[in-house]
Amino acid sequence: MPGFLRWCLGLIAAFCVVGLPAIYYRAHFETTKRFHVVTPGRFYRSAILDADGLRKVIRTHGIKTVINLMHENPDPQLPNNFFDRWTKTPESVVCREEGADFKLLTFDPFPREMPEGTRPRVIDDYLELLDKPEVYPVLIHCAAGLHRTGELTAIYRMEYEGWSKGAAVRELKAAGFGDCACTTADDMIYNMIEKYQPGQRRKADSKGESRP
Repeated sequence: MPGFLRWCLGLIAAFCVVGLPAIYYRAHFETTKRFHVVTPGRFYRSAILDADGLRKVIRTHGIKTVINLMHENPDPQLPNNFFDRWTKTPESVVCREEGADFKLLTFDPFPREMPEGTRPRVIDDYLELLDKPEVYPVLIHCAAGLHRTGELTAIYRMEYEGWSKGAAVRELKAAGFGDCACTTADDMIYNMIEKYQPGQRRKADSKGESRP
């Protein structure tokens, strides 16, 4: 067999052994991207999905509300799938076409030491939304589906399912936040998880400021 032909056959074999599984894995990841069932029939989480993946999740799990936590990308342009990166549809349009509501929650900047009796506004916006029975089942996501998504999932566990702070934090770490990053040295962990008190709701003071 000529050397050139052997070389070509070797490349084809290598592609079949390494290349095809890698492409399949990446295509599958783009469609499912850290999708996870938190509470069956009620609460789901993920990273930002492609359009095909989002449609599949909405249809399979009957999602009624999709919550986007990306203030930097308030209505993402979703590629169809891994093999069609050029056709893009706004996430809000995908949701509307599938009969789901699309909501944006914004993580406004906040200092580490917040005034007594206050907390990040996103917590109150989040609770106000989740207090409504008609929003479920819910899918919540940020870009990677690890940090912002993880923190608000932890709040959901503590507020609506009675989890202890320790149990919620352990799940937060296991879901990708990481042991080193998930400490009270992190301002978001400190203000959103460590200081969180279930059962509180927002009240407006005389200055119109929002307090739990």
